[in-house]
Amino acid sequence: MKAHHYKVNITWTGNRGKGTASYTSYEREHIIAAGNKPVIPGSSDPAFRGDITRYNPEELLVASLSSCHMLWFLHLCTTAGVRVMEYVDDATGIMEETADGGGRFIEVTLFPVITVANEEMVDKADALHEKANALCFIANSCNFPVHHKPIYKIAETQNA
Repeated sequence: MKAHHYKVNITWTGNRGKGTASYTSYEREHIIAAGNKPVIPGSSDPAFRGDITRYNPEELLVASLSSCHMLWFLHLCTTAGVRVMEYVDDATGIMEETADGGGRFIEVTLFPVITVANEEMVDKADALHEKANALCFIANSCNFPVHHKPIYKIAETQNA
């Protein structure tokens, strides 16, 4: 079995002079870095005193699922002879809080709008979502369902 290793640096930048003296004494801002890649500005969800202008962990989880699924789907389309011209996903996730203040995701739904080269490719493309989900590393690591509700567009009708 082949193992892949990932290293990410998270640096908290929200100390406003008093550290974590109280729930309101610190900000939730942090940066996410990996190698020489652009830094991702992070925070908590605004519901938990976070900065709405920064990415929160919940958004990043949904984005990871969407991105992983898309990459597998595009690969499978390539090997199946399906030409994808555009792929845009407005993914959503539902997280429920628990009585102890914790919580967990209960589902994520992907809503990709996929433009394929011609009408004959739609059924073949649609059949590949289940396999893409089964191969997605991130989806395989989750303990909640990941649903797919794709919409298809045809490139040849857009150019007519």
